[in-house]
Amino acid sequence: NICAQVCRECKFRIWTSILVKARLGPRTDGSCAAHAYKQVDPSITRRIFILGPSHHVPLSRCALSSVDIYRTPLYDLRIDQKIYGELWKTGMFERMSLQTDEDEHSIEMHLPYTAKAMESHKDEFTIIPVLVGALSESKEQEFGKLFSKYLAAPSNPFVVSSDFCHWGQRFRYSYYDESQGEIYRSIEHLDKMGMSIIEQLDPVSFSNYLKKYHDTICGRHPIGVLLNAITELQKNGMNMSFSFLNYAQSSQCRNWQDSSVSYAAGALTVH
Repeated sequence: NICAQVCRECKFRIWTSILVKARLGPRTDGSCAAHAYKQVDPSITRRIFILGPSHHVPLSRCALSSVDIYRTPLYDLRIDQKIYGELWKTGMFERMSLQTDEDEHSIEMHLPYTAKAMESHKDEFTIIPVLVGALSESKEQEFGKLFSKYLAAPSNPFVVSSDFCHWGQRFRYSYYDESQGEIYRSIEHLDKMGMSIIEQLDPVSFSNYLKKYHDTICGRHPIGVLLNAITELQKNGMNMSFSFLNYAQSSQCRNWQDSSVSYAAGALTVH
C-alpha cells in the first residue's frame, strides 16, 4: 500500500501492505502498515488517493465509487468529487456498483488507518478511492501517466493496497526454494526479491518478476500503476529513491499444511 507525503526537506511516498483476508485479523498487517502511516503529515495533506485491487468483479480498467462518503468508526471520509469529475472525463474509468463497493475490502481496510492518521485535520482533506482492475502492462502505463500529475503534488498522498506473498494450499501457491532453508525463509527470500525490484522503481523488471515467479501479490496492478507514475515523473527530472521500512508474515510456514500472508511498508523519497 502506498501513501505519498512531503515534509519540508523532501517528499515521501509511503508504501504499506495490508491484509486482504479480513478474517485473519489486523494484528500483523496493522503494525506493519503503521510504519508507513506514521510518515504522513496531516498539516499539509489535502487529498489522499487510495488504489486497491479488485477481488470480486472482473475489471479491465479502473473504477470509481458511486457514493459521496465512506463511513469509518472514527468519522466520515469525504470523496473528492472535483477530482472524480476530472478522472471521469478521461473516459478511462467505470463506476462501481454499491454492491461491489461494499464487498471490496482492499480500499475499505485502509479507511480507519487513513482516518486515524488524519484525525487532527479531519475536516481539511478528501479521499479519492480507485478500484484497479486486471490491467495490461500498457494500461498500467496509461493510468500511471494519468495519476503522475497528482502524485507530483506534495499535498496528495497515494495509498496502494496490497499484500505480498499468499502462500499455502488455500491460496493455490506453494513456491519453495529449498536452498533457503525452511519454507518461511523461502517466502521471505521471494518477497524480498520483489521488494528489491520495487526499490529500483522499475515497472518492467517488476512485471518480469511476476511472470517468472507468479508471486501472489494481490495489489500487483496498483503497484504497477504507481511504478509507472513514478517513471513518468522521473522523465520530467524528479529524483526519487525508495526503501522498505518493515516486513512481516502472518505466520511462519514450516510444512505444506501451513499458510501465510506477507506484508511490507516502505517510503519513497523525492530529493
